[in-house]
Amino acid sequence: MTQHFSPAINRLISALGKLPGIGRKGSQRLAYHILGQDDSLAKELADAINNAREMIHLCPICCDLTETDPCEICSSSQRDRTTICVVESPRDIASIERIQEYNGLYHVLHGAISPMRDIGPEQIKLKELLIRLQDSDEVKELVLATNPTVEGEATALYIAKLLKGTDIKTTRLAHGIPMGSDLEYADEVTLMRAFIGRQDI
Repeated sequence: MTQHFSPAINRLISALGKLPGIGRKGSQRLAYHILGQDDSLAKELADAINNAREMIHLCPICCDLTETDPCEICSSSQRDRTTICVVESPRDIASIERIQEYNGLYHVLHGAISPMRDIGPEQIKLKELLIRLQDSDEVKELVLATNPTVEGEATALYIAKLLKGTDIKTTRLAHGIPMGSDLEYADEVTLMRAFIGRQDI
């Protein structure tokens, strides 16, 4: 049975449905939740979105999302400036910072090379990385922390190839089998990275 919504509700459901991980039913639930609350919640949500859109921009150095120029990490004197960790998304920085094991700098590519989706090196923030490396003689190591996907692997290999023959060492995060999982459920890329990153015991 077809559900009929007013044009305004339909527009809200459609807009919420464009968010990642939100399907049609999820966007309907969110829409009705928002409409069932006080006006103050809707205003607060709209103001927060507008404020973030106005205040947040890309760091001119690392391309992370920031309110300051440069961002806190790039401007910190406590960070190791000899190492840059290359990630696909600003969310990846938050994940790495949470473990408190890495103290270097970052560079956000905002994507990965994917010929299937017509995304080449020009469509990601790779040129900015190469210019950054050219302008600095401090960087000794590039940690390639792109996702363990076909696109992430291709991007890491492409960057490593570009830097071959330079004084900058390129390393790749080791990826393995998650604790508690079975080998039969592991995909080929995960298994390959697990073998490459194997260690003595």
